[in-house]
Amino acid sequence: MTLPLMPKATAVWLIEKTALTFTQIADFCGMHPLEVQAIADGEVAQGIVGYDPVANGQVTMDEIHRCEKDVNARLKLLPSTIPLPKRSKGARYTPVAKRNDRPDGIAFLLRNYPHLTDAQIGKLMGTTKETIQKVRDRSHWNTANIKPRDPVILGLCSQTDLNAMVQQANERLTREGQAVPPPPPPADAEEAA
Repeated sequence: MTLPLMPKATAVWLIEKTALTFTQIADFCGMHPLEVQAIADGEVAQGIVGYDPVANGQVTMDEIHRCEKDVNARLKLLPSTIPLPKRSKGARYTPVAKRNDRPDGIAFLLRNYPHLTDAQIGKLMGTTKETIQKVRDRSHWNTANIKPRDPVILGLCSQTDLNAMVQQANERLTREGQAVPPPPPPADAEEAA
């Protein structure tokens, strides 16, 4: 159940300004009736300023009056008019412990999926085009230690994300009239070689 913003402060306001029962206030604020009674007695929430749920669009005065007349009625929270934040598909966070594995994953993608664009690799791996270019032309500072390893196994991206990027690249090649490369051999076949 969705609770009002600042439940204790809302309970303080409802106790002071309305004739609702402790049970009604407790149900609305997600508290126990004894806790609401303790707030009313001044044992709990001393110094908390009441938060007006009517002025903040969480409940209407008509709803409060309806519940004051019927002790069995329960206050209903109004739906929020504030839109939920959208998750941007921005840069990925890579934990510090896995950052040294990123060039290995980039090398794997460059070797096994040459049709992926730098932008697709950058989005998949959470890296820059500059780093991808340095791994490609072997001017990366750690080139001697880079070994192409599957980024899915390294935990740098999910198999679903990798498959989606490869599918997009294949569709782009098909639109451009180029041949789609065959899929790479399985990871265990590489290790046996």
